[in-house]
Amino acid sequence: MTSPRTGVLPAETIRKMLDTGQIIASSPDPAGQIQPASLDLRLGDTAYRVRASFLTGRNRDVAERLDDFRMHKVDLRPGAVLEKNCVYVVPLQESLALPSGISAVANAKSSTGRLDILTRLITDRGVEFDRIEAGYTGPLYAEICPRSFSVLVRPGMRLNQIRFRNGQSVLDDAALKALHKAETLVSGEAHIDGGLGFSVDLKPADGTLAGYRAKPHAGVIDLDLIAHYPVRDFWEEVHSDTGSIILDPDAFYILVSREAVHIPPAYAAEMAPYLAMVGEFRVHYAGFFDPGFGHAAAGGHGSRGVLEVRCHEAPFALEHGQIVGRLVYERMAEIPKVLYGAAMGSNYQGQGLKLGKHFKAPG
Repeated sequence: MTSPRTGVLPAETIRKMLDTGQIIASSPDPAGQIQPASLDLRLGDTAYRVRASFLTGRNRDVAERLDDFRMHKVDLRPGAVLEKNCVYVVPLQESLALPSGISAVANAKSSTGRLDILTRLITDRGVEFDRIEAGYTGPLYAEICPRSFSVLVRPGMRLNQIRFRNGQSVLDDAALKALHKAETLVSGEAHIDGGLGFSVDLKPADGTLAGYRAKPHAGVIDLDLIAHYPVRDFWEEVHSDTGSIILDPDAFYILVSREAVHIPPAYAAEMAPYLAMVGEFRVHYAGFFDPGFGHAAAGGHGSRGVLEVRCHEAPFALEHGQIVGRLVYERMAEIPKVLYGAAMGSNYQGQGLKLGKHFKAPG
């Protein structure tokens, strides 16, 4: 396999990595596991309930740390419930043998984030969640903590995804401004400062429905069931006719960005980490935006970003148009042949305010 160009590796290169053993799968990969700029990771057969979240540190493996923290073992093969507010570690079906120049980053899938499932990738000798150093060889594990709803899972389910990079190709603000001038990345004024800023929409064009808040005592969600659950059983509507809402401590909300954004085919984007200076809340658990998201080349006309918001210790007044996050754009090593969009069965192309795929459409 020839060395790829600098940038985020596309689906075609990921397929070659599987074929050449740089990515090792314990069972054949099902259709749809490879996305335009990422690979879905699959749960293995076993989960370990642990006392606390952990990182391994430079000199230890996950298996060693599990001996320190495990409480009991859960067989996922018949289907098992991961309880709300409990922490689990699940060995994944994929492992890595990366070349020296290839690093990786992981993130929750969109549907995982919209259920308020905190999932992070951990590795042997790892000092950060979701970050895999260039040249890493070893197994992969998902740390999973359902926050709002208990969930029923089985082997093979895909809660997180991994993106591979050759070198670094993040656009600085000057390059991002030039790209916006050429492509109009966002509707309205572009706020560019360490990435492309986006704000919250609390003045809906029709009606007063501004978002949803997770109910605190809802039932179990089977992650295999699509368009199955009534919205009212799991969510409360959040309305605003003033352009402002107050976030309750430890509550989870689904809101939407005011701006419609798009990702040109030669680029990928990632939601930047939460910054405490913007308020007492965390925005967006699921941070990957694939090439073609919201883009005309993939049948889009701009897609608004769904915001997964969890308030922290104090109530916080959120205002319409308040900037709550930013997208960091990166160059692709090559343009993927298939872009994010309807042609590949993407669930969220052209989205507005939208709950995850497990819930019935309103109305």
